[in-house]
Amino acid sequence: MPPKLCENCNGNRASLRRPKNGHILCQECFFSIFETEVHETIVKEELFQPNDVVALGASGGKDSTVLIHLMTTLNERYQYGLQLILVSIDEGIVGYRDDSLETVKRNSSFYKLPLHILSYKELYGWTMDEIVNVSGLRNSCTFCGVFRRQALEKGSLLTGASKIVTGHNADDMAETILMNFFRADAPRLARSTCAISGGKDGTIARVKPLKYAYEKEIVLYAHFKKLDYFTTECTYSKDAFRGTARALLKEMEAVRPRCIADIVATGESLCVREVDASPGQAPRPCSRCGFVTSQRLCRACVLLQSLQQGNPLAALRNTVVE
Repeated sequence: MPPKLCENCNGNRASLRRPKNGHILCQECFFSIFETEVHETIVKEELFQPNDVVALGASGGKDSTVLIHLMTTLNERYQYGLQLILVSIDEGIVGYRDDSLETVKRNSSFYKLPLHILSYKELYGWTMDEIVNVSGLRNSCTFCGVFRRQALEKGSLLTGASKIVTGHNADDMAETILMNFFRADAPRLARSTCAISGGKDGTIARVKPLKYAYEKEIVLYAHFKKLDYFTTECTYSKDAFRGTARALLKEMEAVRPRCIADIVATGESLCVREVDASPGQAPRPCSRCGFVTSQRLCRACVLLQSLQQGNPLAALRNTVVE
């Protein structure tokens, strides 16, 4: 039986079937189509402006490594005029984050991009290992999600960045939409589907160029491009609520692969009333750390205060992560 040919160029031998739409492609056509789709997302949603200083959230995993490669490649190819900087957060998880940061350092050197690393220990006085020891494994993602979001913001501010870019993919977006449906959380549902979130209330604008890219295709891209990335999952994420949404999404994807794109499209098309999409109070500086919040204390300071008082579970009620 003769080998299948690429459906796009009809000349090269096919190497893969796209999970997104089932198209059979050779490697070169897959690279070209995948990169063009990300570029089109950037242009259509006007994610950047010339001379933007862009902080790339770098964890060492597949998503952030592909993000670094694409942003470097597309910035040069299409002359976006961006200044790219890597920002990594060291949560203090021995055997996981310390190893993944070595991958980030290698990529920083390979792509010739400056790297800024900020740790939970220097910001909050705690590592995630220490937090889990007193709060338990079940609550680890709540603490880490709140602290990490603020740490990335603060680390990016130190670099003078005007935009924060994260490697959230279509699967992540669909999971977040499902989670916020399950929680009936209109404000987070509205924010999770924005092309550009933040940037109007004293925070740095966040953008997601990979928001329409399937996780499986990111893995294929990283594999065929032979990118250097860290594959181990966080040891504390096993009981996270996101895992429930992820398991449901994978079951749905097996029956209907387009469900991921459909959920993202549905989330974007929903109209959330302004009164429901906004916090109860106007944003203002946290009275303790100065971070923008709608309360007297930001969620990070509330959680940190509960740790310092020896009662870490007290602040968990009504605290969720995106």
